Amino acid sequence: MEDAAHQIPPYFLQAPRLLDTLETETSTIQDETMSECLPLLNGINDPSRSPFDFNEFGLLYLDKEAHIGFLNQHLDEFPAPFVGMDASRPWMVYWGLAGLYMLGEDITVFRSRVVKTFYPMQHPNGGIGGGFGQDAHQAGTYAALLSLALVGGEEAYSLIDREKMWHWLGRLKQTDGGFRICEGGEEDTRGALCALVAISLLNLPLSLPPESPARISGLKTFKDGLGEYLSRCQTYEGGIAASPGGEAHGSYTFCALACLCLYGPPRETFSKFLNVDALVWWLSSRQYAPEGGFAGRTNKLVDGCYSHWLGGCWPLVEAAVSGPRDSADEKARDVSDNLYSGEGLASDDPFGPAFSWQFWEAQVPSESDSSKVFEAGTGVKPIHPVFVIPHESAKAMREWSLARPLEVLGAK
Repeated sequence: MEDAAHQIPPYFLQAPRLLDTLETETSTIQDETMSECLPLLNGINDPSRSPFDFNEFGLLYLDKEAHIGFLNQHLDEFPAPFVGMDASRPWMVYWGLAGLYMLGEDITVFRSRVVKTFYPMQHPNGGIGGGFGQDAHQAGTYAALLSLALVGGEEAYSLIDREKMWHWLGRLKQTDGGFRICEGGEEDTRGALCALVAISLLNLPLSLPPESPARISGLKTFKDGLGEYLSRCQTYEGGIAASPGGEAHGSYTFCALACLCLYGPPRETFSKFLNVDALVWWLSSRQYAPEGGFAGRTNKLVDGCYSHWLGGCWPLVEAAVSGPRDSADEKARDVSDNLYSGEGLASDDPFGPAFSWQFWEAQVPSESDSSKVFEAGTGVKPIHPVFVIPHESAKAMREWSLARPLEVLGAK
């Protein structure tokens, strides 16, 4: 274990050699954050720690049992002060279920509880709210749909009133191509992603409902004008803002990129609607050293949530730059191999490319065993990079919906 720390690049183990002499409130907070991170990254050199606490890369082992206990606790009843989080209930369920799945737990045991939780939250006019009696909201609908997909099964899938969902999304589609997050609410890239996730997983008609304001204005499908809207959200920095004219932000960038992966094959949609070079520059600039984490915006501190929002952008960018693999059966040789296959691209399914993603274990070099991926106990289960649920969960909900095409007046 003596050389384990050398697995971590030195610029993640020490303060920068060059520091600005100008001291500001921002630089002070940045230095404080760096001081908190460095002891953790250098933990293997701490004589008070056991060397058995670390893996061969010099990082602490993932304490799976502790995380599993924490997540199970947060799928139980919350104390009274959490009433302020009531509108986020679908997210609490999704975060807990997704985390447990990735840690190897069987989450189908939660199916009945999940269905009972979301049944009263479905709005009579379509969509799902944050809680009983609340207005339908795309963010809550997104988290609820993914939770239902995670537990799977007829009981979960059939809970959703797909026809009312279609009409509700039609009311949220805007004449400029984007989507509102709720009726009377803001229009941003979250709404665009949440809408296409619902449409693709539930096999909703792509044509807009006859009463949709966007259709009355001349648009015909949910995709009309969407790519152009997302293009207008890209800023001079290269990242993507919530809406045109805003500041580039990590979570909104992920929403826009994932939406473009649903819109069509990423190799086509990214180059058509985005400045990919500027995007890659901005994404690369979001990881800080020595902290190692990602910052959601320029001149902000690192934050754990952006390990997903920004780290999750890279598989999507890779698919856009490299294109699909020639064969879905081709064995991945190293971490640079593309995880996006050509399967489904020749299909008539408009969302075929979105369901063609494959996964292989990343082959990280190991001095002790070059064939080893990670030491036992350090890995987590893979998830779909666009839907952020297991590949099989996304596929199962889609196949269930395809077997039950929605026949509604005005849909083609």
